[in-house]
This record gives sequence, C-alpha cells and structure tokens, in this order.
Amino acid sequence: MVDRSTIYEVAERSGVSTATVSRVMTGGRGFSTATRERVEAIASELGWVPSGPARGLASRRSGIVGLLFPDLGQSGGVEEESPLYVDQVIRGAERAATAVGDAVLIAATQSAYGRRLAFSVAGKVDGLVVMARSLSEEDITTLARSVPIVVLANHYGGDGPDFVGADNRGGCREITSHLINEHAYTDLGFLGGPPDSPDSAERFAGFCEALRAAGLRVPRKPLASGGFTEAGGRQAVEKLTARGRLPRAIVCGNDEMAMGALLALRSARLRVPADIAVTGFDDIAVARHLRPGLSTVSQPMHALGERSVQVLLDRIADPDAPRQSVVLPVRVHIRRSCGCQTQRRRT
Repeated sequence: MVDRSTIYEVAERSGVSTATVSRVMTGGRGFSTATRERVEAIASELGWVPSGPARGLASRRSGIVGLLFPDLGQSGGVEEESPLYVDQVIRGAERAATAVGDAVLIAATQSAYGRRLAFSVAGKVDGLVVMARSLSEEDITTLARSVPIVVLANHYGGDGPDFVGADNRGGCREITSHLINEHAYTDLGFLGGPPDSPDSAERFAGFCEALRAAGLRVPRKPLASGGFTEAGGRQAVEKLTARGRLPRAIVCGNDEMAMGALLALRSARLRVPADIAVTGFDDIAVARHLRPGLSTVSQPMHALGERSVQVLLDRIADPDAPRQSVVLPVRVHIRRSCGCQTQRRRT
C-alpha cells in the first residue's frame, strides 16, 4: 500500500513552513542551500513528492501516467541507449494509456537535474513506468512510497516494484547455441552494451550459459563494450581488429552495435560470414535489409511499453494486489550473417 506522507510532515521535521517546502521542491528561491538540502533529505526519507492539483479531487486520479527513460545524450560522444528501442517502448506505452483515456508524461533523466525532474513528474501523475538506468534503486524505492511504480527491464527481486521485461537471457542463449551447434564455432566473443545496463548483463549471462553447456571456455566479462550504438559497435570492432583479437563469431548485445560491427569488418576487408560471423539482438527494421541479412533476436519492444502501462494501471486500481513480474518471450531470426544460407525463424 502506497504511504502518502504530507507536506505538513516534511515542514515539521525540517523546521520550516509549508510554503518553504513547496518552494524547495518546485525549484523556487528565497532559502539557503542548507535549508534546501535539509528539506530534500527529509522529503526523500519520507518518500514525499509534491502533488498536482488533480490529487485534491475525490477520485485521486489525474488521468496521466509517467514514463522515465535515461537521457540519450548524457555521455556526450556516444549515446548510451538505442533511440530506436526507446521510441518503440514509448509508442507502446502511449497505445496502452490512450486505450483507457489516459495521457503519458514522458521525461528523460540526466544527472542531478534529471533526478529532480523525476521527483517533480512523480507528483503530477498517477503512476510511473521507470526504464532501466533512469533512476537509482534507492530513488525508485523512495518514490515507490508515494506513487505506484513499474520498472521496465530492471529486476529488483521479490520485494521490489512490479516488473516487466523481455527474456534477454534465453534469447541470447539460443542464438549463441545456434552458432555453436549449427556452425561448430568455438571461438566466440560478446560485444556488450553499457556496463550498468541490465539488458546487456542478462544477454551476456545467456551467452555464457550457452558456452558452458557446450563445454567451452566462459569469459568473465564481454570482449568489448559498444554502448548499444552503431558508432560504439564500429569503434569497438575497429579496436579489436587493430589488436588482432577478433573471434570467429561476434554476438552483439543489440542490432545497432551489430550494424557498426559490419561496417568495421567491411572496412577491414573481412567477409561476413565467411571470415567472421555476426549476430544482433532486437530485430530492428533495418536488420533484415542489411547485406548480409542480420541473424538476430526480436524482442517485443512495442509490447514492453504497452504491457508496462497495463501493469501500472492494474497497480493503480488495486494497490494491495500481489506483485506482478512479467517476462515477455523473444524470437530468434536466422538470416545469413551467422553463416546460414537460408532464412528462417524460430519460435
């Protein structure tokens, strides 16, 4: 059950007026840095966020759900998250919200300002869908005391908020097993996403499980990181090529890195799949039009956003219902980049 602490409790424990609390939490002026830090600390401890005007209505519903995603440009040079993935998730979320007459308030989190924005958004919506790496686990726990939350692609265990994700581990295990069993590759490397990405971690775990099942050496970490972007994938493979460390097959953590890998290999005059095999993950639209066609794993990006909002609406309607943990299935698509001569799909 969500425990909605009030502005009066925050003001009393902070030793200031409710007006000061309001100004602090909405980014106003007229108070010291020490006062701001004290009020923010107490508000965080109590899990309190400022409520929008609609919360004063008897229904306690604003008709708005929030969606937080990690800022796409916070690293400067290379985007840390695939904008294609985020776009599809948002479209799915909007579809589910529109179906019940709700709107979606979307916000990108970035450093300290993003955190403040997230807490502000939480006070204006009936619930939040929080994509992986948008907020720290501590902040999610704090917000969950004030507003219903569903985490997308970041599993916090049995006592955490409701969860929706894709079978990243199973999908990567299956496509890696295909490379081993169908093509007899024994020298494989995994090109990972951002080090703190739960999706990348799960896919790497599936990769390792396939190697272990085949009796092959299991690496302690990915061969390299491409940040889930085409530019990052290209840079990573260029460095591996220059160092003479290319494996016989590269299992890429997503399709955009695989696209970058193909470009780097072509520049190095290496043939795919004759010299080196490449696979991806996501099955974005361009994957089937590449030459060679990219063997990959499709995850239901649109459905992830849609299901997340549906689970959130269930939680808003029944705060005391059992916790939901939803894992959506993925599907392997075999094309030519792995070494197969015919295209086929596995269910």
